[in-house]
Amino acid sequence: MPDTRQMIPGSRRHAQHIVYELARSIEERDRLTYDHCRRVAIYANRLARALGWTRSAARDLALAGLAHDLGKTWIGNSVLHKDSALSQDERLEMQRHPVIAARILEIYGAPAWLSEVVLHHHEAYEGSGYPDGLTGEQIPFGARILTVVDVFDALTSARPYKAAMSLAEAQSWITSHAPSHFDPQVVAAFTALLEASPRFMIAPQQEPPEPLETPPGM
Repeated sequence: MPDTRQMIPGSRRHAQHIVYELARSIEERDRLTYDHCRRVAIYANRLARALGWTRSAARDLALAGLAHDLGKTWIGNSVLHKDSALSQDERLEMQRHPVIAARILEIYGAPAWLSEVVLHHHEAYEGSGYPDGLTGEQIPFGARILTVVDVFDALTSARPYKAAMSLAEAQSWITSHAPSHFDPQVVAAFTALLEASPRFMIAPQQEPPEPLETPPGM
């Protein structure tokens, strides 16, 4: 395995190595979170391509998808694995995870754009999100993409405290929350992508292919 010290800091190869190493730590800590991150990475790649991003830029965004819930590895099991609604204090603890993840990425020398996308993937378009309450185009575009596919996977995944939505139900939920929560431009592209790709959704228990090599729309 290549040594990160022999790589150019800030390069794509360096960022990939950092994220893949940290993704292994997510898998070791919590398989459900890891599988969610893998699916979000694939969805982010596809949606970025649908929005006109280059293949390399979409793969870069997939790196952010793979690392976006890294901070949850520092959240206690009593909160992370709770099978009922979180209390206010527990919700505040869980909301620390983007800040934790961004800080870990910074410590490992990840590029600033990667840390920023991960940091802001829970911002809401109208400003009610966290950690900074950013609005509209203040939110990095990559984070606005990640927000949509992150919520989509959460809605379509079963958990002890909720059933999984169908693709149509999740699409309707996301559409109804634009532009309050989501960037309308991103939602429009996502809706078009879902309608053009009937097999878009990855089954939660299915082992997905390598996210950075997945052709868009497949």
